[in-house]
Amino acid sequence: MIEGHFRALEGALHRMRAAAPTIESWAAHLAGVLTGGGRLLACGNGGSAAEAQHLTGELVGKFRHDRQPLSAIALHADTSAATAIVNDYGEHELYARQVRAHGRPGDVLVALSTSGRSQNVVTAAKVAHELGLVTWALTGPEPNPLTALCDDAVAVDATHVATVQEVHLAVVHALCAQLDRTLGVPA
Repeated sequence: MIEGHFRALEGALHRMRAAAPTIESWAAHLAGVLTGGGRLLACGNGGSAAEAQHLTGELVGKFRHDRQPLSAIALHADTSAATAIVNDYGEHELYARQVRAHGRPGDVLVALSTSGRSQNVVTAAKVAHELGLVTWALTGPEPNPLTALCDDAVAVDATHVATVQEVHLAVVHALCAQLDRTLGVPA
């Protein structure tokens, strides 16, 4: 069982090598957005929410070495706003309403969903697109509604949700490392 899990992860990570140019492109774009006064918004549910918050924590804090903090918001992390939105507008509006509040044209929304079908994440991406944000998806296997909707995507070809989430963490770390390199942060 354990060896099978590691083999599945190893295979998925090997297939992710093809996503390296996309991750490099995202880092270059983010460097311009974040140093130009823009921000990154991130959203997801469950484990994907944890990955979204991990990404924003690395940007506001630091990845490996000290640098200026970068503007990044995990949309699920404001529990008072989140519970009020779900109560007053319904769960499908959880992230979309926050995108309307915090997103500006040119900002970036990173939408995480292992299935690519999470309705509140898909709705957030639709709203972000309408408002002129750049939308990127981190999902499981394609095809799925989120990758079809977003400007760009990294879709993990893996059968199990756990494997998809583990690879998403590797993508988050690769993105942060490349972003720091792009910003000239010493390695």
